Amino acid sequence: MSTSEIYIEPNADPWVPVDPLGEALHHLHMNGVFYARSEFTAPWGLDLPPFDDCMMFHVVTKGSSWVEVEGVEPVLLKPGDFALVPHGRGHQLKCEPGAKCAGLFDVPRVEYSERYEIIKHGGGGDPTTMICGVVRFDHPAARSLVELLPRIIYIEAWRAPQMEWIQSTLRLMAAEASEIKPGGETIITRLADILVIQAIRTWMAEDPASKTGWLGALQDKEIGHAILLIQRNPERPWTVESLANEVAMSRSAFAARFKELVGESPMQYTTRWKMNLALTWLEKEKMTVSKLADRLGYQSEAAFSRAFKRFMGFSPGYAKRNGQSTHEHSTQL
Repeated sequence: MSTSEIYIEPNADPWVPVDPLGEALHHLHMNGVFYARSEFTAPWGLDLPPFDDCMMFHVVTKGSSWVEVEGVEPVLLKPGDFALVPHGRGHQLKCEPGAKCAGLFDVPRVEYSERYEIIKHGGGGDPTTMICGVVRFDHPAARSLVELLPRIIYIEAWRAPQMEWIQSTLRLMAAEASEIKPGGETIITRLADILVIQAIRTWMAEDPASKTGWLGALQDKEIGHAILLIQRNPERPWTVESLANEVAMSRSAFAARFKELVGESPMQYTTRWKMNLALTWLEKEKMTVSKLADRLGYQSEAAFSRAFKRFMGFSPGYAKRNGQSTHEHSTQL
C-alpha cells in the first residue's frame, strides 16, 4: 500500500473534538464559491439569486445595508454587523426599504480571480462597503447542521460578549478585501469560517429551536455519544444492541430515545450517514467504489453499490461523474 492510500481512522486524530456538537462544528469548513468586496453609493439595491446548497454572508465595513429575506423581518446592518443566510435563498441588499434593486450579475464588477471580485453599484451618494460571500459545506455533518438553521442569523458585533476579537476579525477581513495580496482569498475564507461558526454558536446559545431534533440529540449525553460513534466509525458493523452497549443503555430504551430525538431509528440513521459520506467521498475525492465499500464496512463492492443505489436512487458511478448536481437528489441527514 502506498503512502497516499493509507487510511487514518476518524478517531485516530487527537485533535478532533470529543463532544458531538463540537464535532459537528469541527466539520464546518467552507469551500468558497464566490467572494466580493461590494462598494455601493446611494441610492442602491442588489438582488441576489438563490444558490443551491450554499450559505451567504454579509459584513458591513462602512455605511449601512438592509437585508431582506422573504418571510423574515428586514434587518439593518451597520459597521461590524454580520448576517448569515444559511439556505441559499435569494434575498436583497439595499440602502433603504423600497429601494430599486439591480440583479447581481447585471452590475459592474472587476474580477481578480475565479472566485473573488469587486462590485461597484449605485447613484453616487452616501457610500456603503461590504464583504459578501457565497460558500458551501460538503461534509454530511455540516449539511445536517445547516439544514436546521433559521432563514437568517444576525449578529450585532458590538453587543456580542466576544466583541473585541470579532471586531478584530472583521477589521482584518476588511483589510484583506481592500487590497488584493498573495493569499488574500485564503485568509478571507479562513476568517469567514470563524465568523460563520461564531454566528451559529450564538444562535445555538440563544434560540430554543437549537435544542430540538438532530441538534437536540447531539446534546443528549447517551444519544449524542452514539451519534458520534456512528460518525467516527462508519466501517463498524453497528447494530442497535452494540450501540446501546456502548452508551450503557438497554436496547429497547436506547432505540426508543434515539428515534424520539433523531426522528428515525439508529439503523436508518447509520445507513443515511454512510451513504451521504460515500456521496461526499465520491464527488470530492473521486474514490473508487471498492475503497468506499471497504471504508464503510461492506463485504463487497457489489453489496455497497446495491445499498447506495437503493438509498440514493442512482449508482455510485453516476454520483462520481456528476458531482455536486447529485446533491439535489440525495436525502439529507
